[in-house]
Amino acid sequence: MHTESPLIVRQLGRVAYAPTLERMRDFTLNRQEDTPDEVWLLEHEAVFTQGQAGKAEHILAAGEIPVVNVDRGGQVTYHGPGQLVAYTLLDIKRLEMGVRDLVSHLEHSVVDVLAQWGVLAYAKPDAPGVYVSGAKIASLGLRIKKGRAYHGLALNVDMDLSPFQRINPCGYAGMAMTQLKDLTDEQVTVEQVAERWLAGFMQRMGVNSVHEITE
Repeated sequence: MHTESPLIVRQLGRVAYAPTLERMRDFTLNRQEDTPDEVWLLEHEAVFTQGQAGKAEHILAAGEIPVVNVDRGGQVTYHGPGQLVAYTLLDIKRLEMGVRDLVSHLEHSVVDVLAQWGVLAYAKPDAPGVYVSGAKIASLGLRIKKGRAYHGLALNVDMDLSPFQRINPCGYAGMAMTQLKDLTDEQVTVEQVAERWLAGFMQRMGVNSVHEITE
C-alpha cells in the first residue's frame, strides 16, 4: 500500500491522557474525506486505561493512579513516562487496508525497531502486542469508526514498570512486562526510539512525505 498524501506527525511531548483521548476522538469524528492522516508521538502521565471489554477484576490495586475507561479494544494497561505512545489516526478505508493489516504493520514496525538494538522480538497471532522471551514489551489497542482508526501502540522504553504489578496486564494474571532499557547495554531515550520507529512505520505504510509538528 502506497500513498502520495503527506502524513502529519505531531510531537506532543508528555501529556495527560483524558484530554488527549478527547482530542483523538474529535479529530476522528470530524475529519473529512481529504483530511490527511496523522501520527501522534507522545508520553503519558501515569494512568491505567481500561478497554471496552475490560473487566474490573483485572485492576488489582490502582492506588493513586487514575483509571480511565476508553473505547479501544483490549483490557487494562498502564501508560507512564518513559513509554513511547504512538497514536495512528489513519483512514484505513481510503488506504484500502484491513484492521488486521494495520495491526500487523504496528507489530512488525516494533519488531523492526527493537532489532536495531539487537533485541529479538515477535508478535503472537492469538495475543496482540510484541513480546521478548515471553515478556510483553509493547501493547496495541485500536478503535475503528467509519473506516477511520485511532488509538495505537505503547512501547516500553525506559520507565517504571512497577505499576504493571497493580493490574493483570491486558487481562493476563502474572504477565511479565519488559522494556528496551533492560535488554540493551546502550542508553536509550523515548525520542531516539520514536524517530527510528516512525521511519520504519512510514516505510511499511509506503508513506513518501511527512509534515512534522512539535507542540
